[in-house]
Amino acid sequence: MENLAEFFISIKDGLLYYIPGVGRPDRVLEFLLGHLLITLVTMMFAVLISVPIGILITRVRSLYDPVIKLAGMLYTVPSLAMFGVLVPIFGIGFRPAIVALTLYSLLAIIRNTAVGINGVDPAVIESARGMGMRDHAILMQLELPLAMPVIFAGIRIATVSTISLATLASFFGADSLGSLIFEGISAGGTRNDKIVAGAIGAALLAIVFDWAISRIENALPGSAAR
Repeated sequence: MENLAEFFISIKDGLLYYIPGVGRPDRVLEFLLGHLLITLVTMMFAVLISVPIGILITRVRSLYDPVIKLAGMLYTVPSLAMFGVLVPIFGIGFRPAIVALTLYSLLAIIRNTAVGINGVDPAVIESARGMGMRDHAILMQLELPLAMPVIFAGIRIATVSTISLATLASFFGADSLGSLIFEGISAGGTRNDKIVAGAIGAALLAIVFDWAISRIENALPGSAAR
Protein backbone atom coordinates (compact mmCIF):
# COMPACT_ATOMS: atom_id res chain seq x y z
CA MET A 1 0.00 0.00 0.00
CA GLU A 2 2.83 2.38 0.86
CA ASN A 3 4.52 1.58 -2.44
CA LEU A 4 1.25 2.28 -4.28
CA ALA A 5 0.93 5.61 -2.51
CA GLU A 6 4.51 6.48 -3.41
CA PHE A 7 3.75 5.64 -7.04
CA PHE A 8 0.86 8.10 -7.23
CA ILE A 9 2.92 10.73 -5.44
CA SER A 10 5.63 10.20 -8.04
CA ILE A 11 3.14 11.01 -10.80
CA LYS A 12 2.30 14.24 -9.06
CA ASP A 13 5.83 15.32 -8.20
CA GLY A 14 7.61 13.89 -11.23
CA LEU A 15 8.55 10.30 -11.97
CA LEU A 16 12.20 11.22 -12.24
CA TYR A 17 12.38 11.55 -8.46
CA TYR A 18 11.59 7.86 -8.12
CA ILE A 19 13.92 6.32 -10.67
CA PRO A 20 15.80 3.99 -8.29
CA GLY A 21 19.16 5.44 -7.34
CA VAL A 22 19.56 7.65 -10.39
CA GLY A 23 19.68 10.81 -8.33
CA ARG A 24 18.21 14.27 -8.62
CA PRO A 25 15.60 14.69 -11.36
CA ASP A 26 17.10 17.98 -12.47
CA ARG A 27 20.29 16.13 -13.45
CA VAL A 28 18.35 13.49 -15.37
CA LEU A 29 16.41 16.22 -17.13
CA GLU A 30 19.68 18.04 -17.83
CA PHE A 31 21.13 14.91 -19.46
CA LEU A 32 17.95 14.36 -21.49
CA LEU A 33 17.87 17.96 -22.70
CA GLY A 34 21.59 17.78 -23.49
CA HIS A 35 21.00 14.65 -25.55
CA LEU A 36 18.12 16.34 -27.39
CA LEU A 37 20.18 19.48 -28.02
CA ILE A 38 23.10 17.50 -29.44
CA THR A 39 20.73 15.53 -31.69
CA LEU A 40 18.78 18.53 -32.99
CA VAL A 41 21.82 20.74 -33.63
CA THR A 42 23.63 17.85 -35.34
CA MET A 43 20.68 17.15 -37.62
CA MET A 44 20.27 20.83 -38.46
CA PHE A 45 23.89 21.07 -39.64
CA ALA A 46 23.74 17.65 -41.33
CA VAL A 47 20.68 18.58 -43.39
CA LEU A 48 22.04 22.02 -44.31
CA ILE A 49 25.29 20.45 -45.53
CA SER A 50 24.07 17.15 -47.00
CA VAL A 51 21.03 18.17 -49.06
CA PRO A 52 22.92 20.75 -51.19
CA ILE A 53 25.75 18.24 -51.69
CA GLY A 54 23.22 15.58 -52.67
CA ILE A 55 21.71 17.96 -55.22
CA LEU A 56 25.17 18.90 -56.54
CA ILE A 57 26.23 15.31 -57.24
CA THR A 58 23.07 14.74 -59.29
CA ARG A 59 24.08 17.69 -61.48
CA VAL A 60 27.82 17.00 -61.66
CA ARG A 61 27.86 13.23 -62.15
CA SER A 62 31.64 12.97 -61.90
CA LEU A 63 31.40 14.02 -58.24
CA TYR A 64 28.96 11.26 -57.26
CA ASP A 65 31.41 8.43 -56.59
CA PRO A 66 34.12 10.52 -54.84
CA VAL A 67 31.59 12.24 -52.55
CA ILE A 68 29.78 9.02 -51.61
CA LYS A 69 33.09 7.23 -51.01
CA LEU A 70 34.38 10.08 -48.82
CA ALA A 71 31.16 10.17 -46.79
CA GLY A 72 31.33 6.38 -46.50
CA MET A 73 34.93 6.55 -45.24
CA LEU A 74 33.94 9.09 -42.59
CA TYR A 75 31.07 6.86 -41.49
CA THR A 76 33.37 3.87 -41.00
CA VAL A 77 35.80 5.71 -38.68
CA PRO A 78 35.35 4.29 -35.14
CA SER A 79 33.49 6.78 -32.98
CA LEU A 80 36.08 6.94 -30.19
CA ALA A 81 38.80 7.54 -32.79
CA MET A 82 36.74 10.31 -34.39
CA PHE A 83 36.19 12.04 -31.04
CA GLY A 84 39.86 11.53 -30.18
CA VAL A 85 40.93 13.37 -33.34
CA LEU A 86 38.46 16.23 -32.89
CA VAL A 87 39.00 16.94 -29.18
CA PRO A 88 42.51 18.44 -29.68
CA ILE A 89 41.05 20.71 -32.38
CA PHE A 90 37.73 21.76 -30.81
CA GLY A 91 38.37 21.07 -27.13
CA ILE A 92 36.22 19.20 -24.64
CA GLY A 93 32.43 19.44 -24.65
CA PHE A 94 29.66 20.28 -27.08
CA ARG A 95 31.59 21.29 -30.21
CA PRO A 96 33.55 18.09 -30.95
CA ALA A 97 30.37 16.09 -30.38
CA ILE A 98 28.44 18.17 -32.93
CA VAL A 99 31.23 18.01 -35.52
CA ALA A 100 31.72 14.25 -35.14
CA LEU A 101 28.02 13.40 -35.23
CA THR A 102 27.46 15.70 -38.22
CA LEU A 103 30.20 13.89 -40.13
CA TYR A 104 28.59 10.54 -39.31
CA SER A 105 25.21 11.82 -40.56
CA LEU A 106 26.41 12.94 -43.99
CA LEU A 107 26.34 9.58 -45.80
CA ALA A 108 22.68 8.68 -45.25
CA ILE A 109 21.33 12.12 -46.17
CA ILE A 110 23.62 12.79 -49.15
CA ARG A 111 22.95 9.36 -50.63
CA ASN A 112 19.19 9.51 -50.10
CA THR A 113 18.99 13.03 -51.52
CA ALA A 114 20.76 11.88 -54.68
CA VAL A 115 18.73 8.66 -54.91
CA GLY A 116 15.47 10.55 -54.43
CA ILE A 117 16.24 13.13 -57.12
CA ASN A 118 17.58 10.54 -59.56
CA GLY A 119 14.45 8.48 -58.97
CA VAL A 120 12.14 11.12 -60.42
CA ASP A 121 10.68 9.89 -63.71
CA PRO A 122 12.66 11.49 -66.60
CA ALA A 123 9.44 11.73 -68.62
CA VAL A 124 7.96 14.01 -65.96
CA ILE A 125 11.04 16.24 -66.11
CA GLU A 126 10.92 16.40 -69.90
CA SER A 127 7.24 17.31 -69.75
CA ALA A 128 8.07 20.14 -67.35
CA ARG A 129 10.78 21.40 -69.71
CA GLY A 130 8.32 21.21 -72.57
CA MET A 131 6.02 23.49 -70.57
CA GLY A 132 8.82 26.06 -70.33
CA MET A 133 10.04 25.39 -66.78
CA ARG A 134 13.69 26.21 -66.15
CA ASP A 135 16.09 23.84 -64.37
CA HIS A 136 15.88 25.70 -61.05
CA ALA A 137 12.09 25.64 -61.11
CA ILE A 138 12.08 21.94 -62.00
CA LEU A 139 14.36 21.23 -59.04
CA MET A 140 12.40 23.28 -56.50
CA GLN A 141 8.86 22.57 -57.70
CA LEU A 142 9.17 19.04 -59.04
CA GLU A 143 12.28 17.04 -58.18
CA LEU A 144 12.72 18.00 -54.52
CA PRO A 145 9.03 17.59 -53.58
CA LEU A 146 8.93 14.15 -55.21
CA ALA A 147 12.25 13.19 -53.58
CA MET A 148 11.24 14.36 -50.09
CA PRO A 149 10.06 10.94 -48.79
CA VAL A 150 13.41 9.38 -49.72
CA ILE A 151 15.31 12.35 -48.24
CA PHE A 152 13.33 12.06 -45.01
CA ALA A 153 14.11 8.35 -44.89
CA GLY A 154 17.80 9.31 -44.88
CA ILE A 155 17.18 11.94 -42.20
CA ARG A 156 15.38 9.32 -40.08
CA ILE A 157 18.29 6.88 -40.36
CA ALA A 158 20.81 9.62 -39.53
CA THR A 159 18.75 10.85 -36.56
CA VAL A 160 18.45 7.41 -34.96
CA SER A 161 22.17 6.84 -35.50
CA THR A 162 22.96 10.24 -33.96
CA ILE A 163 20.86 9.51 -30.85
CA SER A 164 22.77 6.27 -30.39
CA LEU A 165 26.23 7.79 -30.91
CA ALA A 166 25.42 10.85 -28.76
CA THR A 167 25.73 8.66 -25.67
CA LEU A 168 29.50 8.60 -26.32
CA ALA A 169 29.65 12.40 -26.36
CA SER A 170 29.50 12.44 -22.55
CA PHE A 171 32.85 10.66 -22.50
CA PHE A 172 34.33 13.86 -23.94
CA GLY A 173 32.54 16.33 -21.70
CA ALA A 174 29.16 16.88 -23.41
CA ASP A 175 26.08 16.25 -21.26
CA SER A 176 23.89 13.47 -22.63
CA LEU A 177 22.11 10.34 -21.43
CA GLY A 178 25.47 8.65 -21.85
CA SER A 179 26.55 10.54 -18.71
CA LEU A 180 24.27 8.28 -16.67
CA ILE A 181 25.72 5.21 -18.34
CA PHE A 182 29.32 6.25 -17.70
CA GLU A 183 28.53 7.22 -14.10
CA GLY A 184 27.10 3.75 -13.59
CA ILE A 185 30.14 2.10 -15.17
CA SER A 186 32.51 4.26 -13.08
CA ALA A 187 30.76 3.05 -9.93
CA GLY A 188 32.22 -0.41 -10.55
CA GLY A 189 28.97 -2.27 -11.04
CA THR A 190 27.25 -0.89 -7.94
CA ARG A 191 25.04 1.54 -9.87
CA ASN A 192 23.59 -0.58 -12.66
CA ASP A 193 20.37 1.42 -12.27
CA LYS A 194 22.13 4.41 -13.83
CA ILE A 195 23.33 2.30 -16.75
CA VAL A 196 19.82 0.96 -17.32
CA ALA A 197 18.22 4.42 -17.01
CA GLY A 198 20.62 5.95 -19.54
CA ALA A 199 20.33 3.06 -21.99
CA ILE A 200 16.53 2.89 -21.82
CA GLY A 201 16.27 6.67 -22.11
CA ALA A 202 18.40 6.73 -25.26
CA ALA A 203 16.50 3.78 -26.75
CA LEU A 204 13.11 5.40 -26.09
CA LEU A 205 14.35 8.67 -27.57
CA ALA A 206 15.45 6.85 -30.74
CA ILE A 207 12.09 5.06 -31.00
CA VAL A 208 10.14 8.31 -30.59
CA PHE A 209 12.20 10.15 -33.23
CA ASP A 210 12.03 7.20 -35.61
CA TRP A 211 8.23 7.08 -35.25
CA ALA A 212 7.79 10.86 -35.58
CA ILE A 213 9.96 11.21 -38.68
CA SER A 214 8.39 8.15 -40.31
CA ARG A 215 4.97 9.75 -39.81
CA ILE A 216 6.19 12.91 -41.56
CA GLU A 217 7.78 10.79 -44.29
CA ASN A 218 4.53 8.90 -44.95
CA ALA A 219 2.49 12.11 -44.97
CA LEU A 220 4.57 13.73 -47.72
CA PRO A 221 2.90 13.94 -51.15
CA GLY A 222 5.64 12.01 -52.93
CA SER A 223 5.33 9.00 -50.60
CA ALA A 224 2.37 7.64 -52.56
CA ALA A 225 4.51 7.49 -55.69
CA ARG A 226 7.12 5.19 -54.16
